[in-house]
Amino acid sequence: MNKPKAVVLVSGGLDSTTVLAMAQQQGYECYTISFDYGQRHRAELKAARHTAEVMGAKEHKVISLDLRTIGGSALTDDTIDVPEEEQQGIPITYVPARNTVFMSIALGWAEVLGAQDIFVGVNAVDYSGYPDCRPEYIEAFETMANLATRAGVEGNKLSIHAPLMDMGKNDIVTWGVANGVDYSLTVSCYQADNQGRACGKCDSCRLRRDGFLQARLEDPTRYQ
Repeated sequence: MNKPKAVVLVSGGLDSTTVLAMAQQQGYECYTISFDYGQRHRAELKAARHTAEVMGAKEHKVISLDLRTIGGSALTDDTIDVPEEEQQGIPITYVPARNTVFMSIALGWAEVLGAQDIFVGVNAVDYSGYPDCRPEYIEAFETMANLATRAGVEGNKLSIHAPLMDMGKNDIVTWGVANGVDYSLTVSCYQADNQGRACGKCDSCRLRRDGFLQARLEDPTRYQ
């Protein structure tokens, strides 16, 4: 029997790599997609491609966008420093409308492939203030997807899966390690160097490190 197809958004980080493994475990043939959007470093894109290949994705695409043209985030504007202390409210590492743009393109590819399922690694438990990582957002996007596409209008319901939504970082890494995810291949840091080594200071590094500590698992992260 042919496996159902799914588009999986992958960033090269811990969460999205776990989601790829989850989608595969559920029996999907996975098509992975990453975005070169003008982020601070290329290491995450290399990690995304490498993990997709190692984990057996059917096809991997890298879509080029230039979100530096609108700026507004420490990840797309070099004049804004990446904060190294925990922030309150919506942090400056939030990239305006990023998930909406990314998921819309993933939605388009899903239609082309005839896939009815899209997987994304957003998470609300370790919610770092990003409005586009909440369950309300995912639900609203799924509703929009079924209103705005030929597939949806013709009755081929599109589903947006966010399997990490209610999991803590420690739960995520525990599941991943138990299911063979190689986290040494992943890059989560907002300001990793060219070799993919993490700064150990940004919010993303802090959440990742705390996840391994709480799970009492060895942290394979390479630090600068």
